[in-house]
Amino acid sequence: MRFKSGFFDGWLLALFVAVLVSLSTIFILSKTHDFSREALLPAGVTVFWSSFVVVMIFMELVVMREAKKIIQLTSKKGKKKDADNEVLVVERPGLFNPMRRMYEEVFSFTTTKEQEIEDLQKAENFRKEFVANVSHELKTPLFAAQGFIHTLIDGADKDEKFRKNFLSKAAKSLDDLEALVQDILKLSQIESGAISMKKETVDLVALAESIVEKFTPIAAKKNISLEVKKSKIPSVVTADEKWIGQVLLNLVSNAVNYTSPGGRVEVRLQNTKKFVVASVSDNGEGIPKVHQGRIFERFYRVDKSRSKESGGTGLGLAIVKHILEVHGTRCEVESEQGKGSVFSFRLPRIKEGDQE
Repeated sequence: MRFKSGFFDGWLLALFVAVLVSLSTIFILSKTHDFSREALLPAGVTVFWSSFVVVMIFMELVVMREAKKIIQLTSKKGKKKDADNEVLVVERPGLFNPMRRMYEEVFSFTTTKEQEIEDLQKAENFRKEFVANVSHELKTPLFAAQGFIHTLIDGADKDEKFRKNFLSKAAKSLDDLEALVQDILKLSQIESGAISMKKETVDLVALAESIVEKFTPIAAKKNISLEVKKSKIPSVVTADEKWIGQVLLNLVSNAVNYTSPGGRVEVRLQNTKKFVVASVSDNGEGIPKVHQGRIFERFYRVDKSRSKESGGTGLGLAIVKHILEVHGTRCEVESEQGKGSVFSFRLPRIKEGDQE
């Protein structure tokens, strides 16, 4: 719909009202004995033009003026930008303005639709960025494996030692590719709600010890001290054991990968009245403050070259974030460059008397 704002807009409405008022006036005056019949026509014409002008003025000053404001609002005119946000500057109708209710409805509707459009644009940008990142991350191990295999096909397979070395590198690249695909699937399933978290009673100490046991050989090769520090009181929580195990696995894996030889990684479980606080700490290189707010984003790497050397898919902390959000909690990070990092989260604690 398009509104016009000229003086003669709405003249049909004004004409209808003026005719109606003038005819009503003539009818009323004709019933009055003190008013002559000759004066009825001039009176009717006077009332007609007076009514017509009044209605037109009303249309111009009130209706059309407010209609112009609504058009301005819906076409996003009158927008000004401050330092950070885009603010819509509009003049609200007065308290007794007859267009106030309609204006507020249009304002509310427009604001809602603008927010929806903004959300859709953000989602589209996120999708494009995610696809670009996935394509890049998939390409790296795929091309590496392809290069090693084609080199062997081209005749470099005669030397057994050389052949074995290239096959090992190709297998490593394919393993990295599989890990990346698996992490993408996990993240997609968690975000879409395809995986339902099964809340149950979980012994965090036993779970943490089983995770640490998996990384003990890797830590031993790097001469890294890896241990679980537990409370004297059992650390039992309500959670999905499989997915909280995935959280601990990702955090311990990162800590071991990014800690220099001779370092220390510690999984600590502390009990409070209502919660068990689980933390994974290391004395590695730490994370600069400028990066700490983004490390839970997909594929975000503090040091890209260092990350490639240490392995990982770039999705580990994003998976941690989403799993903990489904559990109603979040992962906190404390880190100082050159001194190490501590990643921690908390879960509702089950006291001994509450256990089944």
